[in-house]
Amino acid sequence: MPFPSQPTDTKQAVVIGAGFAGLAAATTLAQAGWRVTILEKNEGPGGRARVFHAQGFTFDMGPSWYWMPDVFEKYFARFGKKVADYYELVRLDPSYQVIFRGPEPVDIPAKMSELRALFERYEPGSAARLDEFLKQAAYKYEVGINRLVYAPSRSIFEFADPKLLIDMVRMDVLQSMHKHVRRFFNDPRLLELVEFPILFLGATSENTPALYSLMNYADLALGTWYPKGGMHKIVEGMVRLAEELGVRIEYNQEVTEIVVENGRSTGVRTANGFFAADAVVAGADYHHVEQQVLKPEFRHYDEKYWDSRVMAPSSLLFYLGVNRRLDKLRHHNLFFDEDLTQHAREIYEQPQWPTRPLYYASVPSKTDPTVAPAGQENLFLLIPVAPGLTDDEATRDRYYDLLMDRLEKHCGHPIREYVVYKRSYAHRDFIADYHSFKGNAYGLANTLKQTAILKPTLKSKKVSNLYFTGQLTVPGPGVPPSLISGQVVAGEVLKENSEL
Repeated sequence: MPFPSQPTDTKQAVVIGAGFAGLAAATTLAQAGWRVTILEKNEGPGGRARVFHAQGFTFDMGPSWYWMPDVFEKYFARFGKKVADYYELVRLDPSYQVIFRGPEPVDIPAKMSELRALFERYEPGSAARLDEFLKQAAYKYEVGINRLVYAPSRSIFEFADPKLLIDMVRMDVLQSMHKHVRRFFNDPRLLELVEFPILFLGATSENTPALYSLMNYADLALGTWYPKGGMHKIVEGMVRLAEELGVRIEYNQEVTEIVVENGRSTGVRTANGFFAADAVVAGADYHHVEQQVLKPEFRHYDEKYWDSRVMAPSSLLFYLGVNRRLDKLRHHNLFFDEDLTQHAREIYEQPQWPTRPLYYASVPSKTDPTVAPAGQENLFLLIPVAPGLTDDEATRDRYYDLLMDRLEKHCGHPIREYVVYKRSYAHRDFIADYHSFKGNAYGLANTLKQTAILKPTLKSKKVSNLYFTGQLTVPGPGVPPSLISGQVVAGEVLKENSEL
């Protein structure tokens, strides 16, 4: 779409990538009067949250959990909009189902009174401890999500506020999640339930700061939601908002070079030409941009640095269309019917294809009939796995059969013979589609040594107007953090370019 009429001295920004972070950065800059072009490598927006359609099914390719609804509301509100202007949310009840090693699956209720009763049933006295655990988690959420994650983390002095330092101590930054949760609960099922949200943060609970119990508040208190039509509806809403503000998005435009003159970028090149810019925001894979798109003399980090980073997991995914109803499954289903500790160790400590993996099954057609043909189910399966593994078809087939065996046993009926559509996705696809470092799916692990100022910086130290956003910089992996990351980096661009 053409740009609205603007003065000839309007500042120009190029944003690389139309994922959550790139869209948020572009829209924030456009609101401030910048002329913004997003250059997207793929044929559509969303990054890892792309969508595809096949045989009447609509498949979200990546994120499937909608947590932290306040972050999305806050984002749209800064533009005078509401989430409801772009998509409709429904709260899931039960939030999800957990299949433990016992005989019966467990529904995690949306109502707090029912959740307390569930905890009490497993461990007498734990309902009161849940109240205290969530009270502390709520405090961490308030400070962490509303203050810390909006910090650009470019200097230690950002955290020099005495009150903030006291808050950080109270948030258990130096205590492990493993130790923290065992102060409250003993039952192994409850421990697995409260530790599961950090499985995708990039470390075992022993190596994850207890700060991240804020994820439990997001899960158990704020609830699990679903945008009708699928998670890509969020992306569609963000694209509409961006275009309403004049952002131009060009697809199938892979950036091959960031042009630098006298320590400053003049713009970027694609196969189709040169795009001038007063500022460049890289929302593509940080490692790829630094090591492949920038010339060596402009790189801040070297390969040794990147190889020493601890990555969050990759994933083996299956998108399946099933020509029958699936019994005993909810919208979200967590299969904790194997040893969580062993699986986590095989992701983070001794990277290998897991021997007996836990897995996740999503059936959005249980909530939303529009994502599958009548009488059929949309089934999404995910195994979190270590990044950097050799990914071949034989391995994918082996795990498909393993999952089908367990899924059919749980459901009590055949599934394989009813699969009318099947697509797998893993490391080599993440690399091909997103230049994903080591084929990771979620970004940089949220370990203590990779928190805040210890993450790769959002501002290049060698190119004065080059910035980075997304899951390999602050604040970290996940959809809400990526949404915040784009706003934070745009704020830095505006602050540093106000006099240009």
